[in-house]
Amino acid sequence: MNVDNKIIAITGGARGLGLAMAEHLGAKGARLALLDTRRQALDEAVAALAGRGIHAKGFEVDVADEASVEAGFAAIKQSLGPVSGCINNAGITDDAMLVKGKGGAVEKRMSLTAWQRVIDVNLTGAFLCGREAATQMIEAGHPGVIVNISSISRAGNQGQSNYAAAKAGLHALSVTWSQELARYGIRAASVAPGFVATDMTSMMRPDMLERIKQSVPLKDLGEPTHIAQSVAFVFENDYFTGRIIECDGGLRL
Repeated sequence: MNVDNKIIAITGGARGLGLAMAEHLGAKGARLALLDTRRQALDEAVAALAGRGIHAKGFEVDVADEASVEAGFAAIKQSLGPVSGCINNAGITDDAMLVKGKGGAVEKRMSLTAWQRVIDVNLTGAFLCGREAATQMIEAGHPGVIVNISSISRAGNQGQSNYAAAKAGLHALSVTWSQELARYGIRAASVAPGFVATDMTSMMRPDMLERIKQSVPLKDLGEPTHIAQSVAFVFENDYFTGRIIECDGGLRL
């Protein structure tokens, strides 16, 4: 797909990886619908993109809420037109061990609230947004692309039962959707980042961050633009569907 003048929705689009994707695709001519929960952050992102000559509009949406997602995509269609692309990037963490014991007694357990909160945003949110995007593509009669942002943690990672399960589930959605939606000219695929230099990693202790860097074969964190380039590849390669790009500097958990 040539993204020039195509409407692409990006969840979690107000900052970090989402904003990097918006900048990269916007520079190629895409018209962007940024979805996020924070109006101020959306306004700042739209203004920053406008300063680069990139057309974007912000939509305040809670991806974990069905009514909010439906209203948000309806607003995108009304103000910009039906989407041709959707990037399910919104995600949160709420880490904890499944159970943590000492001296034969269990002291802590991952709460159901922590489990459900991460699943609701990271996995159910992608389902809801992917469903709305596919509906618009089919009704508009044009091809489309859905990209789910997974993670290297999809293979499993200590302290992240909820996050790892959600990220594994995201790629399962990509495979399933690629099979179901191909008849409509819609492709679906995943991008799985490794450790990337974002606001989240910048808050880590310097010694921990250095240990992470040394564990990566390329000895450094990825940059948000590396993930944006991977997403752009999925959009632009019309024979790529149902597969995953692992952009992780060679690291395997």
